[in-house]
Amino acid sequence: MQLEINKTYNEDCLITMGNMPNEFVDLTITSPPYDNLRNYNGYSFDFENIAKELFRVTKNGGVVVWVVSDATINGSESGSSFKQALYFIQCGFNLHDTMIWDKGTFSATGSLKVRYAPVFEYMFVLVKGKLKTFNPIKDKINKHFGKIFSTSRVRQKDGSTRERSNKEKPTNQYGQRHNIWQINTGKPIGNHPAIFPEKLAEDHIISWSNEGDLVYDCFMGSGTTAKMAILNNRNWLGSEISSEYCEIIEERLKNKQPKLF
Repeated sequence: MQLEINKTYNEDCLITMGNMPNEFVDLTITSPPYDNLRNYNGYSFDFENIAKELFRVTKNGGVVVWVVSDATINGSESGSSFKQALYFIQCGFNLHDTMIWDKGTFSATGSLKVRYAPVFEYMFVLVKGKLKTFNPIKDKINKHFGKIFSTSRVRQKDGSTRERSNKEKPTNQYGQRHNIWQINTGKPIGNHPAIFPEKLAEDHIISWSNEGDLVYDCFMGSGTTAKMAILNNRNWLGSEISSEYCEIIEERLKNKQPKLF
């Protein structure tokens, strides 16, 4: 079967990936239905086989962004997120970065009696081979903007510092973003229980792919990855096992056009 791109397939993602040739996808951005924290119309997933298939279909230098969290069961976090990250390494991926999604003011649980309320999720950035694309987002306000520094120093292993450069260099207004991203949660769409924030998907698409690349989401959900791929001039492909969610995706993507740059 030859896959059409720019389409969501209403099926298990293992079927969709099974129809992909090796090294087909530039970037995958997804968030699996982890630890039964949400009821995704009663569907479950086969993590280990999905991880293996993601490695096979990802191009050399391509990226998988795996957004995940843990349930707390009998007083202990499950640790599923870390187990999954380690399994991706076993499959052959490099764990390029462990990023944090800080949900900002979000707090569904409010004050807790025995621990602090969880307000973040992990974003594991997994690379097949040597990373081919990185377009860093530079929106961190630089408090030293306008100042000129004549020296730059770097810390050594023994704790001492050495001069890296004595060239005068003015500071830029904005610096490169760090790996903790504060992005508010998405607004509810239809009956989907956990909406992927558009800004989160968009910023990963910008960071790890170029225009014309193929972006995949193996748990397409409400279609956020597809929408932001379209708006940023990327091709896209999705798998979504729930026909109800596929209807949400279809409605959401109607008449979406790329941004004009």
